[in-house]
Amino acid sequence: MRIDIITVLPEMIEGFFNCSIMKRAQNKGLAEIHIHNLRDYTEDKYRRVDDYPFGGFAGMVMKIEPIERCINALKAERDYDEVIFTTPPACRQRSSPASRTGGFYIHLSPLYRVHPSPYGSMVNSL
Repeated sequence: MRIDIITVLPEMIEGFFNCSIMKRAQNKGLAEIHIHNLRDYTEDKYRRVDDYPFGGFAGMVMKIEPIERCINALKAERDYDEVIFTTPPACRQRSSPASRTGGFYIHLSPLYRVHPSPYGSMVNSL
């Protein structure tokens, strides 16, 4: 099984795949892990992958263009059964812990298929 992972910090997650169960699976030929740096698919000299949100909200959002370029480049090399896109959905909340962060909290979600994600309409066509 081949797994391609697209990330902004490849050095940070390489260690997880080079030890323990994942390392044994790779050594036995059961899994083939490839980590791709999303910054390699940007077009500016600073290799930025984030952008300011539209509508005046605080925080940063990911640019869709580098993600699209990376997925298209990978799909040009081989066929994929499925593209899985993880996302931390933000939910409006009025409780006290969330009020300190402007009323939003981040819930780290499990792996989702592309279509249920907030970016589904943009990424689904990839």
